[in-house]
Amino acid sequence: MRRIVTATFALALLVSACGSSSPASSGGTINVVAGENFWGSIADQLGGSKVKVHSVVTDPNADPHEYESNTVDARAFADARLVILNGAGYDDWGQKLLDANASSQRTVLSVAELLGKKPGDNPHFWYQPDYVMAVTEKITAEYKKIDPADATYFDQQRALFAAALKPYQDKIAEIKSKFRGLQVGATESIFVYLAGALGLNLISPPEFMNAIAEGNDPPASAVAKFHDQIDGKQIKVLVYNNQASTSVTTNLKQLAQQRGIPLVGVAETLQPVGSTFQDWQVAQLTALESALSSGG
Repeated sequence: MRRIVTATFALALLVSACGSSSPASSGGTINVVAGENFWGSIADQLGGSKVKVHSVVTDPNADPHEYESNTVDARAFADARLVILNGAGYDDWGQKLLDANASSQRTVLSVAELLGKKPGDNPHFWYQPDYVMAVTEKITAEYKKIDPADATYFDQQRALFAAALKPYQDKIAEIKSKFRGLQVGATESIFVYLAGALGLNLISPPEFMNAIAEGNDPPASAVAKFHDQIDGKQIKVLVYNNQASTSVTTNLKQLAQQRGIPLVGVAETLQPVGSTFQDWQVAQLTALESALSSGG
């Protein structure tokens, strides 16, 4: 996966060597670590007052793939009863922290494994609504295993979260109803799952999107094809990752602006910080709907 950096392994080893508190719980509270704050937001809402969630990757102004671990995160992993990682090569640093702080009491939820995905597959699972629901059900099930005495409470939290997701689901259905089949472009594979869920026709060359997502230079033929699609106004909007940019993607964004094609940014962490998963997603979907309505 793109730009994955080596975790600060010595920090994790130091935490392990110094010992840690039991990962089972702290004062009856389940300690949870989420590799990324979008999964952390979901875990927090599903757990309510029974969990304490530490999200690792949170900076909205940074590329999440360039994360490097620190002592705070290493300690959180050591103390965690449940660890939620995206998997599929997206957060390999997390496995290194787990390996350095082994515990028989810790449960690890790999979203990729849950979904039957592997390294090399598109790892942007949080942009597929069905995948989000699968992760939601799994987190609730894990909470009930860890703390069976509070199973009813976790079921209630699951019901509350389902209600909170309704505006997100309604917006997806609305866009799909209004714009199904419309041709759109994206600078990388972050938008592939959501485009499919929205019924949009994402025509950008896959080899271009995959190369950019992996941090590689796209083939010249793919660049030329994408350029022609934008220059010929074959797409209604151009979606881009607002936390990662290259000279190639910048040039294509500039060309889209010159041709009157709206730009829509999407992200790999909650924006703004402190947003819930559903509020973040609804804001991005609303911006996309507006662009689709106004695109030339």
